[in-house]
Order: sequence, then structure tokens, then C-alpha cells
Amino acid sequence: MSADDVQVASRFLAALEAVVQSDDREPVYSLLASSVEWVIPERTLQGLEEVREKHTWGIPPEQFDLEFEDGYWVDLGDGRLACDVREDYRWKETGELAHHRDRRIEVTIRDGTISRYEMRIAG
Repeated sequence: MSADDVQVASRFLAALEAVVQSDDREPVYSLLASSVEWVIPERTLQGLEEVREKHTWGIPPEQFDLEFEDGYWVDLGDGRLACDVREDYRWKETGELAHHRDRRIEVTIRDGTISRYEMRIAG
């Protein structure tokens, strides 16, 4: 696992998390290869343009604040990295935990960009 790949993967994960706060998707898109394969439980999208046009971002409803707890990147070989992420949904009104979701993020990095992204529900 190269330090450059970890840096790209970490920037990508931070950009994904920032979408929740800002709804600015450009930092995510800037890290994707034009031929990216975007795999989520609902479907698979092929190419950056299809991700731009068809991916619906799961921004939490206004009554929740969303917090992330990221694990460490694990080397899967051949430019592939994985990281476990916990999403905590807290009630805006009280700050109490409403529920959480565990996710497994896997990325493949080629030439400094994300050529494949897969998000799976874990647990």
C-alpha cells in the first residue's frame, strides 16, 4: 500500500463526508477517474458522467446531524484499499444518538484517481 494511495483514499473519504455538511460534490468528483465504477447496494454506475447524473446522495433529514468515525485503511493489494466507517445519526434537538450505520468502503486507485468505489452495508 503506497503512501500516495492512502492519501488519495483519505482525501476521497473526507470529501464524501463533507458532502453531508456542504452538499458540494465537486471535491468527490475531482478524485474520480472518468471511467469510475461506482458500486452501491442499490445499483452500479459506470463513468463519472453517470455518477454525476444518476447518483442520489443520501443526505440525512434536517432533524439529524451526521457524524463519522473512520477506521484505518487496509491494503487489499493491487491498488485496492478498504476502510470501515460508522455513521452516527444524532437528533439535532438533543444531540442524543438516534441510530447508527456501519459501512465498508473499498476503493481502487489507478494513476492517482479512484477507478472503483464500492460501499457496502456492514453489520
